Amino acid sequence: MPDPEHLVHLQFRRFAGCPICHLHLRSVVLRNAEIEAAGVREVVVFHSPVEELRPHVEDLPFPVVADPAKRLYAEFGVESSYRSLLSPRGLPRVLRAIGVGGLEMLRGRARPPVLLPGGGRFGLPADFLITPGGRVVARKYGEHADDQWTVDQLLVLAGDVRGVSAHE
Repeated sequence: MPDPEHLVHLQFRRFAGCPICHLHLRSVVLRNAEIEAAGVREVVVFHSPVEELRPHVEDLPFPVVADPAKRLYAEFGVESSYRSLLSPRGLPRVLRAIGVGGLEMLRGRARPPVLLPGGGRFGLPADFLITPGGRVVARKYGEHADDQWTVDQLLVLAGDVRGVSAHE
């Protein structure tokens, strides 16, 4: 997973077509140039099979990994839980994501999620920041479906890592 020249932001998302993941990834796409300028490369993992995933991610400007067996999820300790959708803290964003996703589908800009997604619907997100040497220098395990780093948080973490590296 390490990139020999850049930090890697390894994101674990839920399933192909997840409205919450789609909304979050839109914010990453909109600021991808800024993220790259900060020396960070995005890699996104979904627990969906390739055939379910491809129609939902073909326009993303960064690598996407299908991990239907959840091998990477297990290796990085990323879990699934019913609380992913039931947390009161995440509910407003879940409702917003469903609304935005519904509008995007009506406009023909998004596809509906698979009825029974591979890997299930109860995945939790996770974020890792990995150095070129392969060391995980920051991590976040989501407590609900919309609990991940914002782009601003990622950029601050990347700046902190670069600042520490410059003084080592």
